[in-house]
Amino acid sequence: MLSNLWIDSRKNNWNRLDALVHQVEASGVKSLAPAELRDLGLLYRQAAADLSAVRADPSSRTLEQYLNRLVGRAHNYVYSGRRISMASLWQFFAYGYPRLLRRLSGYVLAATAIFLLAGLMGMLITIMHPDFATLMLGPQMMDKIEHHQMWTDSVLSIKPVAASGIMTNNITVCFLTFAGGILAGLGTLYMLFNNGLQIATVLTCCAQHHMALSLVSFMTAHGALELPSIMFAGAAGLRLGAGILFPGMLRRRAALALAGVEAVQLIAGTIPLLIIAGTLEAFLSPTHAPIALKFSVGAVLFTGLLLWLGEGGRKTAERRS
Repeated sequence: MLSNLWIDSRKNNWNRLDALVHQVEASGVKSLAPAELRDLGLLYRQAAADLSAVRADPSSRTLEQYLNRLVGRAHNYVYSGRRISMASLWQFFAYGYPRLLRRLSGYVLAATAIFLLAGLMGMLITIMHPDFATLMLGPQMMDKIEHHQMWTDSVLSIKPVAASGIMTNNITVCFLTFAGGILAGLGTLYMLFNNGLQIATVLTCCAQHHMALSLVSFMTAHGALELPSIMFAGAAGLRLGAGILFPGMLRRRAALALAGVEAVQLIAGTIPLLIIAGTLEAFLSPTHAPIALKFSVGAVLFTGLLLWLGEGGRKTAERRS
């Protein structure tokens, strides 16, 4: 039999859900702020779980009927289909994504710190143990570096095909970095660490053979978007892992559902960045274009990225408040 204490501890959540559903019924889903939309989903899942518990108690039929109606009303809006249009995509990328990334900036900073720590380790190990570079990069790449040959020159003869392959590879790397979060974040940590280690090893090895400028000029244009995308994918994976390990006051399933929604949105935002980066990596980065042009493109793209993520959606949020 359900206790009055159990019912009292949940009444506020039911009332809050009822108020949100009533607002949606009166003014539509668009009337809810982002925080209210998250609350609607979470409170719906909690109420559905409470309904299951109430159904097991034969003496709580009145409460069962109330919750059944409440959950049914909320279900229509939580799982209502929404058509994806150009306007909704614009709203997401122009306003929603920057706000989401700023709110989850702690995960981005954590992913960046892991990547940089791995990079520092890769640099130090390569300096102290030269054989480590051969182990990480393979004998063929090491042979090219020792003969001062850029392995990226082969891209020039197959630009269209290379662009497609580069985009696919970059999206795969980011997706695996994100998906590794389902292993309580361990897969994400491995991908971030491995990428940081490899990139630092290549940079250090090229610097030792006086090829640092060639490599950095190759990486700058597309790397301005590609490297941040890896950090965002890492943040998505860490957010997913945090939902599993630290559910807080939520049930673990509800916490994972919330983390999954935010993580998927984070990784989705990297796709256009990776498309642009892949195009540049095939058509500009390996060419013999002036180094100043490559650095300028990288600087413009990175500055634009910072402005978009730093300012996107702020005015909209201020108008709502």
